[in-house]
Amino acid sequence: MGIAVTLLVVLADRDRRRRESLRMEGTSTALPDGVGDVLAVLRSSGVVVDASDAVETYSPSAESSGLVRGGELAHPELLEMARAVRRDHRIREAELELRRGPLGEPSFVVHARVAPLGAAHVLLLVEDRTQARRVEEVRRDFVANVSHELKTPVGGLALLSEAVLDAHDDPEAVARFARRMQVESTRLTRLVKEIVDLSRLQAADTLTDPQLVDLVPVAREAVDAVRVTAEDKRIALVVVSDCGDHQVWGDHDLLVTAVRNLVGNAVAYSESGTRVTVRVAAGDDLVTVAVTDQGLGIPAAERERIFERFYRVDGARSRQTGGTGLGLAIVKHVSSNHGGDVAVWSEPGQGSTFTVRLPAAIGGRAPEPSASSETPADPDHPEPPPAATHPARSVVAAPTTEVP
Repeated sequence: MGIAVTLLVVLADRDRRRRESLRMEGTSTALPDGVGDVLAVLRSSGVVVDASDAVETYSPSAESSGLVRGGELAHPELLEMARAVRRDHRIREAELELRRGPLGEPSFVVHARVAPLGAAHVLLLVEDRTQARRVEEVRRDFVANVSHELKTPVGGLALLSEAVLDAHDDPEAVARFARRMQVESTRLTRLVKEIVDLSRLQAADTLTDPQLVDLVPVAREAVDAVRVTAEDKRIALVVVSDCGDHQVWGDHDLLVTAVRNLVGNAVAYSESGTRVTVRVAAGDDLVTVAVTDQGLGIPAAERERIFERFYRVDGARSRQTGGTGLGLAIVKHVSSNHGGDVAVWSEPGQGSTFTVRLPAAIGGRAPEPSASSETPADPDHPEPPPAATHPARSVVAAPTTEVP
């Protein structure tokens, strides 16, 4: 009887184990085949975590974007969503602001969709929406800034027109107010034009019909556009070029606008009797246009923001010169649309150098080598000394010659 009871206990235990094994086979905790291959082709970053919150597999973009570090989810917000989905097996979605690293403020905006995957795994699909959020903020700020900037000259014109009506019996006052109205109307015209130009550049990220453009004539045309203002301030304008090929694919008018904005800023923020140099150089499959002045310089804290629309380093001086705060934003967009960029070197009291770099035209007709040119200064005033050489902002180029 003892042997029989023991045999029955063994058989019962084997039957229990068999039933448990069959049940576990129906709810296997193994990761389904092919999940890794699917994650690799998704646009969103994908991560699969197991029952212990360890990362089972993930897409390459999940690691490069900082979602996974050391085999674990790097953000507690995502981990909490995964645990909640594992508890109730309900799909969850949320938009989160995450940190790209362990320090700093949240700067990484994502849309996360978390769903159960099998019995014990959880799938996280995370889409980076940082750029979309930034574009929306820029658009909102742009509308607000335009509304504010347009109100100033329009309001000024309204007040001046009332002053003219009130002083209609005083010819001198009428003439004085009329001159102020001309200044405000000129500023308003320039502001509207630059807003239209900037909007056109933002709407067209690429050039529709690029042509071969030689940047030396572009620089000369830009200098000619501001020559009168420079002569009034006794500022010498100089255009220098090497003997390389300075052709790029692009839009001639847009490039003239960009260089003119740089030269205009250099003249506006330079003292009387100084020098502004525009240097065009070719090399390393790039053509550079560097505008150097001997002006006030830009503080280090301001250099990161000077390419923002409507941003002015010196607001009071900008009002005096008629600046709109859009010139450098236009330069940045023109450079970007031509496949290039713009950089700045500056030190307070030593001047500034703005450098536009554009890809050189490959396969285009090379222009005849030409000597550089120098725009003459006002013959009634002596020419100021040449600009000081700054190693940090020099342009590597072939030897140049200056021809008056």
